[in-house]
Amino acid sequence: MSTEILDVLIVGAGLSGIGAAAEIRRQFPAKKIAILESRDRLGGTWDLFRYPGIRSDSDMYTLGFKAKPWRKPKSIVDGPAILNYLREMADESGVASTIQYGKRVESADWSSARCEWTVTVRDRDGNTSTLHTRFLHLCTGYYSYTEAYRPHFEGEADFRGQIIHPQFWPENFDYTGRRIVVIGSGATAITLVPALAEKAAHVTQLQRTPSYVVNQPGVDPWARVLSKILPATIVYPVVRWKHILLTSFFYRLARKYPRWFGQRLVDLAAEDLPKGYDVARHFKPDYNPWDQRVCAAPDGDLFQAISKGRVSIVTDTIDRFVPEGIKLNSGETLAADIVVTATGLKVLPLGAIQLSLDGKAVTLGDSMVYRGVMLSGIPNLVLTFGYTNASWTLRADLIAAYVCRLLDHFDRHGYHYAVPIRDSTVGEMPFIDFNSGYVLRALEGLPTQGDRFPWRVHQTYLRDLGVTRFRRITDPALQFGRAQS
Repeated sequence: MSTEILDVLIVGAGLSGIGAAAEIRRQFPAKKIAILESRDRLGGTWDLFRYPGIRSDSDMYTLGFKAKPWRKPKSIVDGPAILNYLREMADESGVASTIQYGKRVESADWSSARCEWTVTVRDRDGNTSTLHTRFLHLCTGYYSYTEAYRPHFEGEADFRGQIIHPQFWPENFDYTGRRIVVIGSGATAITLVPALAEKAAHVTQLQRTPSYVVNQPGVDPWARVLSKILPATIVYPVVRWKHILLTSFFYRLARKYPRWFGQRLVDLAAEDLPKGYDVARHFKPDYNPWDQRVCAAPDGDLFQAISKGRVSIVTDTIDRFVPEGIKLNSGETLAADIVVTATGLKVLPLGAIQLSLDGKAVTLGDSMVYRGVMLSGIPNLVLTFGYTNASWTLRADLIAAYVCRLLDHFDRHGYHYAVPIRDSTVGEMPFIDFNSGYVLRALEGLPTQGDRFPWRVHQTYLRDLGVTRFRRITDPALQFGRAQS
C-alpha cells in the first residue's frame, strides 16, 4: 500500500462512500482520495443482501444521488437495480478506480503533532499495513455484515426443516412448493413475504407486534405524467422535491397528530384487505407512527398476497420450535418446512474501527455528535448516518457537501484540522430518537446528541439542508488549527 499521505480516506464503498467520493472528486479533482472496502465488491447493503424481493423502502428519486438523476419509470426498485445504479455512478464519476477491495480498517490513530490519521488495515489474507490521511470519512453504514441479530428459540434443534436468516440467504436456494414461516414484522419481513409467496406453497408471517404498512406506488404518477410533456432534466428535480416535501409533511403530521395519523394508516390498509380482515390485530401497532419505521408495500404487494390466500399473518409469541414447525403461546402450531428469522440487524458503530487520539483510545459513548456529522473531541473525522424517516442518501448527500465546504475552508485559510469542542451546558439525548429493537440494543455504544444546535440531530431534510449547505462553516463549537511547526 502506498506511503503517500491521502487528503481524504473514505471507508466503505456503498451508497454513502461512492456518493462522498464522487462529490469530493468533482469539487477537488487534485486531492488524493481513496476508498477502502472490506468486501470484494462495491454496493454495501445492495450487494450483501440476496434474499428474494430485496428492495428499498425509499423511492429512487431520493435514494439516488442528486448528481445522478434517476431516469427509469419505476421509483421503488429491487436490489440488483440499485446495485447497477451504484456501479454506473462509480464508473461515470471516476470513483471506481479509487476503490481498494478486501481492505478492512481495524484502527485509526490521530497524531496532534502531524495533524493526520494513521490507519491500520487488514487485507483478505490477514496481512496488516498502514496508511496516512489528513481526513477520515467513515461511510461504514450502521450494522455488521458478518453477524445479524439472531435470538435463540427453545427447541430449534428439534425442528426438522431449515432455518435461514435473510442476511445470509443461501445462493440458488429453491423453496418452490414449501411451507414457509417468516418471523418478524420489519421492513425485511414485509419485503420477503410477498416475494416468497410467488413460489412457496404458503407463507405465514409470524409477528410479535405489527408494523404500520403503507401501499406505495411502484411507479411515481407525477413522473409518469410529467415525462410526457417535460424534458428529463426538469422532471427529475421536480419529482425529487415532491418526494422530499411530501415525506417531510407527512412525517411532521404524524408526529403532531400521532393517534389520528396512525388510525388513518390502519384504515388505508383495511381498504386493501378482504372485508372482515382483523386489521386492528395485524396492522395496528401499539406505538405511534415513526417511533419505528413505517414499512412500504410497493403497489400493495403484501395486501394482494393476503387477499389471494397465499399469505397469512399471525400475531402471537413463540413458545418453542417443534419438529413440524413452531408452537405458539396461544397453543397453535404453525407447520413449516422453512423458517426465516427476519429478526433484525446487529448495529456496529463506525464499522468496529478502534479510534485513538495520540495513542489514547476513544470511547464512542463519551462523544457528542456535532451537526450530525462530526464527533466532539475527534479532529478531521466525519461519519455518515442517514435518516430513519426518509431516504438514507438525502442525508449522505448533505454530509458529503458539508465535508467539501470544510475542505474548502481548510484550503482558503491554511488550516490543518477542525475539532468540535463539547459544551458542558448542553444536555444529552440519545443519538437516535427511534425505538426499533436494533436501535435500543445499541444505544449504549453510540455517541449522544445534544438538546440544541449545533449538537442536535434533526430528522428533517429541509432543516439539515440549511445547516449543512448554507449556514456558516464556523461557529464557537468548532475549533480550527494548524500543525505544529
